Amino acid sequence: MANARYYGTGRRKKSIARVYLMPGTGKVTINKRDIDDYLGLETLKVIVRQPLVATETVDKFDVLVNVRGGGYTGQAGAIRHGIARALLQADADYRPVLKAAGFLTRDPRMKERKKYGLKAARRAPQFSKR
Repeated sequence: MANARYYGTGRRKKSIARVYLMPGTGKVTINKRDIDDYLGLETLKVIVRQPLVATETVDKFDVLVNVRGGGYTGQAGAIRHGIARALLQADADYRPVLKAAGFLTRDPRMKERKKYGLKAARRAPQFSKR
C-alpha cells in the first residue's frame, strides 16, 4: 500500500468523473482545485464525501478527481459514484455498506428529449380559446 492508487469511474446525467484514491489524509481535489473552491454549496460537499463517511475512511484516503460535463449537482453525484467504485477496489469488504446506502447504483435518470410540436420535453405552446 506504499504508492497504491485505486480508480473508479462515476456517472450521473451528463457528468463523468474519473476518481483516484491514494492513501493520505483526506484531501479532496477536483479538477486541480480544492473541494471548497470547486463546489460552492455545502450540501454538494456532503454528497461527495458520503461514501467515505459510510465506510469510515475520511482521513485514510486522498481523493483526486477529473470531472467533466453537466452541472455541479450532476458532477457531485458522479464523483460520489466514482469514489464508491474506487473504495471497492481498495477493499471489497466495503461492498455491503456501500450497496445498502445505494452508492454503487448508477442513477439512470436522464434529461427527457424534446418532442416535435412542443416547446420542450412536455411544455406545450400556450393555448388560447380564440
